[in-house]
Amino acid sequence: MMLPFANRVRCSRAFSPVFSLLLIPLLAAVFAAPAEASKKIIFDTDPGTDDALALMLALNSPELDVRAITVVPGNVTAEMGLENALRMVSLANRCDIPVAAGARHPLFQKLITAEFWHGKNGLANIELPPSKCRVDARYGPDLIIELIHAAPHEITLVPVGPLTNIALAVEKDPSIVPLVQEVILMGGSITGGNVNAAAEANIYNDPEAAQIVFQAGWPLTIVGLEVGDKALFTRKYLDELGKTHGPVNDFVYGVNKFLVGLSEQFGVWVTHVRPVCRRCSRGFKPGQSAGDACGCRDQGRVHAG
Repeated sequence: MMLPFANRVRCSRAFSPVFSLLLIPLLAAVFAAPAEASKKIIFDTDPGTDDALALMLALNSPELDVRAITVVPGNVTAEMGLENALRMVSLANRCDIPVAAGARHPLFQKLITAEFWHGKNGLANIELPPSKCRVDARYGPDLIIELIHAAPHEITLVPVGPLTNIALAVEKDPSIVPLVQEVILMGGSITGGNVNAAAEANIYNDPEAAQIVFQAGWPLTIVGLEVGDKALFTRKYLDELGKTHGPVNDFVYGVNKFLVGLSEQFGVWVTHVRPVCRRCSRGFKPGQSAGDACGCRDQGRVHAG
């Protein structure tokens, strides 16, 4: 991904998460707030297993004050994503947080979902109890605009899916740009993609929205694929997590177990849509290992996208 706007973008490289799921470094960047105050955020999401883990962490983190959750289509449809968000907020006993539906499709592109990598319901096929929370009647981008104006220079936007809702908010009311404290997003790549040899899924799913967000002029931190390649959530950590119990713990364990299983079956770097070998850029299909597709190996480890 080319970065002509590099003078306005900081690419976070400090930490890294599981299977190119960038929730740990993403939230590490978000957590960089004064110790005496929780950071106010709007969490824009397409849940999705990776987003589910990030959301549950954010909802249980005293460092963060989640002011709203807005839902965007991406990993799953807008309808499924909204239902998933409501169920997770209910699971965390946080019905005080407004959950709003946003865009129903990308700005110009056809929506490409990724149920293979996230489960048929987007949550690793885990059926959470029906939500006790109600959807907020406001349109997601309108809610973003409203909350930014209500707390100028205090809100950090944390989009972890395609950038459609953020772009729609900027297009409708450009005056929010100088009022946002910063934008910290999960997406993008400098060295290669996970949809194809060049593109990362969140940017690929709505590139026009990404261009609007990247060129808006606000402080912007990108947590890209490179971050996700620096550390892995292994079965060792999964086993440790499995020793804890409770509704949230069991859900987080189940999602991670699903993802670890995918990683073990298809290679270390699991992708959202189509794995691509990082060495030769040859794509391979779900059900086919990277080694079978191209034979590229380094010290016994398959270089999947």
